[in-house]
Amino acid sequence: MKSQKKQALNPYLPSWEYIPDGEPYVFDGRVYVYGSHDFYNGYVFCMGDYVCWSAPVDDLGNWRYEGVIYPKTEDPLNRDGSMCLYAPDVTVGPDGRYYLYYVLDHAHVVSVAVCDTPAGRYQFYGYVHDKNGVLLGDRPQDEPQFDPGVLTEGNRTYLYTGFCGQGDKTRTGAMATVLGLDMLTIEEETVFVVPGCETSDGTGFEGHAFFEAPSIRKMGDTYYFVYSSEVMHELCYAVSKSPTSGFRYGGVIVSNCDLHIDTYKPADMPAAYGANNHGSIVQIGEDWYIFYHRHTNGTWYSRQGCAEKLEITEDGVICQAEITSCGLNGGPLIGEGEYPAYLACNIFTNEPSIYVAGDKYPKVIQDGRDGDEEVGYIANITDSAVFGYKYFDCENIDHFAVTTRGYADGVIEIRTKWNGEALGRVQLHYTNIWNRYEADAKIPDGVQAIYLTYRGQGTAQLKSFELISKE
Repeated sequence: MKSQKKQALNPYLPSWEYIPDGEPYVFDGRVYVYGSHDFYNGYVFCMGDYVCWSAPVDDLGNWRYEGVIYPKTEDPLNRDGSMCLYAPDVTVGPDGRYYLYYVLDHAHVVSVAVCDTPAGRYQFYGYVHDKNGVLLGDRPQDEPQFDPGVLTEGNRTYLYTGFCGQGDKTRTGAMATVLGLDMLTIEEETVFVVPGCETSDGTGFEGHAFFEAPSIRKMGDTYYFVYSSEVMHELCYAVSKSPTSGFRYGGVIVSNCDLHIDTYKPADMPAAYGANNHGSIVQIGEDWYIFYHRHTNGTWYSRQGCAEKLEITEDGVICQAEITSCGLNGGPLIGEGEYPAYLACNIFTNEPSIYVAGDKYPKVIQDGRDGDEEVGYIANITDSAVFGYKYFDCENIDHFAVTTRGYADGVIEIRTKWNGEALGRVQLHYTNIWNRYEADAKIPDGVQAIYLTYRGQGTAQLKSFELISKE
């Protein structure tokens, strides 16, 4: 049961790092993720500078911090740093350089920065504009620009933007604009490629219309347009043989509360506390993955990157991915040893909720302030709280342990199904320091999910759990 490499966990970055809106790319044998930068306990989205992380394609548990690649004060519109850098995307231009596209939170034009390497220091390059020099987003016919996604083929770069809130009839849908060789100048005027919720009737996108987070990838001769739908917690996709027309709805790729998944629970049962979502797909080796984000701290503003392996049919249909604790690992985790509690992919109570709700429900938090390298844990644990971890390859497990603190008097039960038989119970006690508690628990051999349920009074915190073989 030994591993040659460091296991890949979910979330895939350290628990004190908050990089949502992840756009993954493979460059020269490494996976690079470009995203926004939330703060722990942040009060708005995207408070930080752009940073980058990367990992070898053959060692996806070994992520390296590449540092700040673009400070928010680099943009001439934001020298005072009063605006936030919203979700970016990166493409390689015809000149071999790396171009970063983004929108500031209170601007409605698309900014571009450039660098000679994937994760070097990007320099401001310019704003997307038409051949008369007027900025895209400033012209009377333009809808405000938001969340740029980019794909370069030859001398043409396809720029996708848009935001369509419910009830806003001034917004039409996701937009595509073709840029020329200089990566800034419009070559073909904007067209609408996927409808928003106010324009989706009769289109096949009803119920899953475009909201935000456009991203574009190409698989064979087919363009996959990935986006966040009107319900926010899901990433959907549309497909076409053309990058600027003919897109039809494909399905849901992932939901950060696992709605629609019926393999281990009812399809309409939320198994985590979701909110907005943003990410994309990428091929790493022979496999495809979806990168997305989850929400921590009971808010929308401290989001962490996650990823799941995808199943894609021979005719190009992406099957919805189940959220797990082992996403980039490519298979189950080692079914023995201690694991941090923050890896929980399922968090819920007997009161269902699709969306995060502050202190009303359990939540992943950390000690300290943003930037402090403190390992996350689960707080606000009250009676009926359930934490799910998937999946582990177990063998000869006959005990389990938890490390907890808090003023709680009850038990934590261990199961291999969220509603299954309790295989063991460990008693908790009132304490203001972390204490470890152990109990008997015979876990069946094979690939298993692990579910922990709290029954009792008070409020507890969970730091870690341990699968133990004493045979």
